[in-house]
Formats: sequence, structure tokens, C-alpha cells
Amino acid sequence: MVAAAVFGIPVAKSLSAGGFQDPNAESSQAGRLLTDKFGQGDMQMLLTVTAPAGVRSPAAADVAADVVTRLKQSPHVAEVTSAWTLPPAAAAQLTSKDGTSGLIVAGITGGETDAQKYAQELSDALTQDREGVTVRTGGLAMVYAQITSQTQRDLLLMESIAIPLSFLVLVWVFGGLVAAALPMVVGGLAIVGSMSVLRLITLGTDVSIFALNLSTALGLALAIDYTLLILSRYRDELADGVPRDQALIRTMSTAGRTVLFSATTVALSMAAMLLFPMYFLKSFAYSGVATVGFAAAAAVIVTPAAIWLLGDRLDGLDVRRPLRRLFRRGEPAVTPVERIFWYRSTKAVTRHAVPVGLVVVVLLLALGAPFLGVRWGFPDERVLPTSASAHQVGDQLRTDYAEDSSTTVAVVIPDATGLAPEALGRYAADLSKVPDVASVSAPTGTFVGGARVGPPSAATGVADGSAFLSVASTAPLFSDASENQLDALHAVSGPGGREVALGGVAQINRDSVQAITTRLPWVLGLIAVITFGLLFLLTGSVTLPLKAVALNVLSLTAAFGALVWIFQDGHLNALGTTPTGTLVANMPVLLFCIAFGLSMDYEVFLVARIREYWLGLRSNGDATPSGLRAIAAAREDNDEAVALGLARTGRVITAAALVMSISFAALMAAEVSFMRMFGVGLTLAVLVDATLVRMVLVPAFMHVMGGWNWWAPRPLVWLHQRIGITEGGSGDHDAPRPSSDRGMVASADGR
Repeated sequence: MVAAAVFGIPVAKSLSAGGFQDPNAESSQAGRLLTDKFGQGDMQMLLTVTAPAGVRSPAAADVAADVVTRLKQSPHVAEVTSAWTLPPAAAAQLTSKDGTSGLIVAGITGGETDAQKYAQELSDALTQDREGVTVRTGGLAMVYAQITSQTQRDLLLMESIAIPLSFLVLVWVFGGLVAAALPMVVGGLAIVGSMSVLRLITLGTDVSIFALNLSTALGLALAIDYTLLILSRYRDELADGVPRDQALIRTMSTAGRTVLFSATTVALSMAAMLLFPMYFLKSFAYSGVATVGFAAAAAVIVTPAAIWLLGDRLDGLDVRRPLRRLFRRGEPAVTPVERIFWYRSTKAVTRHAVPVGLVVVVLLLALGAPFLGVRWGFPDERVLPTSASAHQVGDQLRTDYAEDSSTTVAVVIPDATGLAPEALGRYAADLSKVPDVASVSAPTGTFVGGARVGPPSAATGVADGSAFLSVASTAPLFSDASENQLDALHAVSGPGGREVALGGVAQINRDSVQAITTRLPWVLGLIAVITFGLLFLLTGSVTLPLKAVALNVLSLTAAFGALVWIFQDGHLNALGTTPTGTLVANMPVLLFCIAFGLSMDYEVFLVARIREYWLGLRSNGDATPSGLRAIAAAREDNDEAVALGLARTGRVITAAALVMSISFAALMAAEVSFMRMFGVGLTLAVLVDATLVRMVLVPAFMHVMGGWNWWAPRPLVWLHQRIGITEGGSGDHDAPRPSSDRGMVASADGR
């Protein structure tokens, strides 16, 4: 743990805030050509120079000249244009409507990782307020730089919220401070271990800084989940009178096996994100798999070692004992199973399975209905808090400037060798006829409505056998008009039949959404196959895996609906963020892969224990009946197994879900809007899954199916008998002892 901390904690310095684009898409190709052949820089940095006396005042001109000179002197700046260095006609586009603010545009080199660092250094040196003239910095380079610094601050805040609250919940669950500290140690190992893996990966490829948020939240949550399951099972065994050594062995051969099985399921679900081309999603796969691996390894190695070494001291510093003495309450008495809340609630659900199940299904579908109106958009400076200079500059450009540069479409002709200027002119004229195109700047002039109206603009060029044009658009980003305009621009034949590549925010968004939607069926199919296969190995059933896939998807509907209702449509004041009318396409995919995996975590916890009781009840039954009596007996045993399984795991799942929701809810403290969105989505998904799904829909479904829950075709039965996995071992040989659970199975605190 110490070695991992020393190597892994500095990882933030090697991470990037980007990764939302498909590197193989048309827009990425256009961006690379603009950088490599036209020297536009890898990222754009915008600086606004604002003076109450106007941009042409001596004070504003002096400050602007100084800023431009210092930018040109930097080795990390490829080109600089400004309202003070361009001809008057072009300079008007970089001047605000009221004439009090002018724009300086700089292309920053260094790629996604280094360009943001260079931009931050330039911003620190150039941001000033002198003689009434204010300089603010923005643009994509500053957005990335400020996201990186904000995420590091958010990470510290998240940890300061999640760790103390999680520890308090664990004290409430375990009673003793020593037992509560053990999951925190395991969580710490999982967090620093995943950080060290991320730093190792950065040596070979780009990794998103947002993966750190997942490492912290997921590492703490899963470590607590797994340790809680092991400690609870160990205490159950001790309560049954099993000696300490045998109790620990049996705990690790049951709960320990469940932990490894669950971790495998969660890790494989998250690994499916590697199929997407954006390194933003790939980074969460790296982080998720590493975190799950370290959490599981620590749970099955550190936890049993600590249990054995601590012995009776594991329950040391029990805060409940002084509280009982204070309130003059005796030791909790053993409670019959029929009086345990989880047993009684499960029996109540099974008595009214159909109406209760239908009500919950309708409720979840209604909560998810807003997702039908989702609109996809690319993240811009509005993901930052309003106090960030990049956000302020973006707002200023949208409201104070006549032309919004973010709607501009770049048209790159990779092979323009031998292309006549007249062909370029005709192509630019045809582009200018497309609806919602304000003007087209080409190397041969500026065109409006098919006619040449002015000289070439600095926003075009011909270099090294390639050419590019700039299309100024009045269509709002991410609107139907913008989508129709892209279709029309693509429909215009390239000059001389040459291929063209479109760039700009609108095309980047289209390419990103397409990269996700074309791969999504494969990702969903892979997750479904993994889920089905692993649950079949655990249960020997084909019904339960299908049920798990359907209910896990259903449990996410409320989270997806909330994302649209709150963050896209702006209800509840968008929880303090700036709504843009769109969602980042990466976020629902990310939420699905992670939340689906976590849902499988609880599914494995619950189904493994239910199956344990099912096997015990069937093997300890009377002479096997036939016909209708067999069906009735199977349904009765099935309902009893479900009730006993929930009686044993209900409190564990609830406590684990509470701690996990605290970890994810701490993400809502993030000032980067889509990470706050991520926190809301995961928190809702976990709570809905642990309550409405696990405690209502699962018992309702399993009651309706009865003995068919455990059905499989003969060939699969034969396969499971040879390679199947249960909590007790391979096959069905290690049946539990249900007799002790038919009577007095739990004390007041769940043991």
C-alpha cells in the first residue's frame, strides 16, 4: 500500500481533461490536418481584452499589443490573431457589439495533455487588470486546464466528505471502531493501487483525469461492500457456534468466493468500455478494472488476515455498549427468523407479487420517461463553474459578439494538389448557398449566398498540398438546424471531385455520438453475454440470468430519466450547474456500464445466498412428491429460500448500498457539471437497485416463477454439474445447513 501510494498519488500531473472525441473520425482527421499543415495549434486559447473606453483606446491597444507580443514569444504558441492586428473588416468579427471588448486568438501546441499546461502558464502570466483594462482567458485549452485543476480540488473535497461519513455508517453497522476501520484500510489500498495502475498506463497512452473520481468513489464503495459481506458472514458463523478457525475457513469458502465472483462480474462489465474509441471511456475501464481488482484482492487477503490477527479485538471499542448502559438497555436477544424485517417484508411481497411488482415497474418506467427526449451535445466551458474565467469568456462571446466561433465549420481538403483556384471558388460559392450559412471564407475570397463579396480571410489557407475553408454558421449548436446543415454541407461535391473532411464542434459531436451508437449494441451484447454466463455458472439456471439482465436495466431507468430532467431540461436549478439543453453522449454510456456492473454486485450477493438455502431446503425435504404437489412444494421452498436469503443479506445489502451511495453522492460536490451528473446518476441507480429492485422486484419475480427459477435445459445442467460455481464450491455438493435458519437465526443487530 505504501509503495502504491508513493508511485500512484502524483498521477494527476500525467492525466488529461480531454478524450471525448473519436480519434479516427472525420472531425479528428480535419483537426490533425489543421494542426500539422496549417500551424493552427492543437488547442485554441482565447483572450478577451475589455476596456470601458473601447478597444481602440490607447490603454486597450497597449495592453493588447503587450499580450500579442508575449504570446508570439512563447515557443508553445503556433499562431496569434487579434482584433488589433487584422484588417478592419476581419477585425470587426473579433470585436464585441458595443466596441468595449476585443478578442485575441492563439493556437497552443503540445497535444491534449501538454497544451492545457502551457495555456495555464500563459494565463497566469497574462491575466491582468491594468489601467482599467481587463484580460481574461478562455477557449478549449483553458477549459481543459481549469477542468484539470478543478477536478483535483473536487477530489480532495469528495474524499473529505465520503471517508468520514462512510466510517460513521460502518460504526453504526459494526458497532466497533476497530471493525469499522478495517473496510477503510481495504478501501485505501484499492484507491492507491488503482492510482498506481493509472500512472503506469499513462506511460503508454492518454488517460482522463476524471478516472480519478471513479477510483476514489468505487474503491471505497467496493472495499466496504466486500469487507462487509465477509465480516457479516464470519459473525453469522460465530453466532451459529462454529469455532473461530472453522468459521473463518467457511466464511472465505462462501463469502470469499462470492466476493471474487462478484468482482469478476463487475470488472468484466466495466472492461466493455474498452470497445469505445474515446480515451475518456477507456480511462474509466482502466480505472474500474484496476479498482475492482485491488478491492477484491485486499478483501480476500487483508480481511481474513486481520480477522485472525485481531481475534476478539475485532469487536474492540464497541460504541454500542456504553450507549446501552446509558439508556439502561440489555444485550439484544436472539430474534426468530419470522420476526426479522427483511423476512417479513419479503413474505409480504410474495403474497402480493403481481400487483406490487407491476406498480414498481410502472413507477420506474415513468421516472425514466424523460430520457426519451434526450439531446446529445459536446461539453464546452459551461461544464465549469461560473467563477472560472473560461466560462466567463464563453458567456461573453455568446452574448457580446456578433459571430459565435463555436458554430464555425472547418472544411479541409486533404489533397488539393493541382486544384485550380476557380474550382475552390465554385466550391466555396456552393457551400455559401447552404441554409443557415452566414458566409464562407476560402483562399480565393469570401462568399455569401453564392457570390464573392470580399477578399480571402485569415481563417483559410493552402499549404503542403492541402487547403481549408471556414464556414460561418447561424444554426445553433446541437439543434435540428445544425444537423440539417451538416447533411447539406456533406452533400456538396468536393472541388474537382476531391474528398473533404469537416471539423468543428457540430461535426465533433456528430462523430462522437456515431462512434458510441455504432458500438453500443456490441457493448450491450457483450455485457449481457458476460452476465448470463457468469450467473449461469453460479446458479445453474437460465431463468435467473435473464431476470438479472432485465431488472438491472430497469433499475437504471430512474437514473437516466433524472439526468435528462435535471441536467438537460434544467429542473431543480440543474443542481447548481449551467444547463445547456443537451447531455454529453459519453455520460449515459459510462453510467450504464458502471451501474450495471454494480447492480450485478448485489445480484450475486443475494442470489448466491438464496441458492444456498434453496439447495439446503431441497436436499433436506421429505420424499419427493409428484405432479401438482411437486410444483407446490417447489414454490414453497423457493419462497422460503428467497425470504431466508433476504433475511441474511438484506441488512448487508442495505448497509453496503448506503455506504456506496455516500461515496457516489460525494461526487455531487464536484464543480465540473458532468461529474456532478455522474454522481447523481450513480447514487440514484444504487439506491433504486438496493431497494425497489432487490427487495421488491426480485422476490416478486422469483415468487411468480417458483421452481422454474432454477430451470435449465439438460445439456446446460450437465455443463453446470462439471464447471458450475457455488458459494460452497464446485457443483452442488456443499449444501448449507438450513435447519438452524428455520428457527432462531438473527439477533437484533442482524447476526
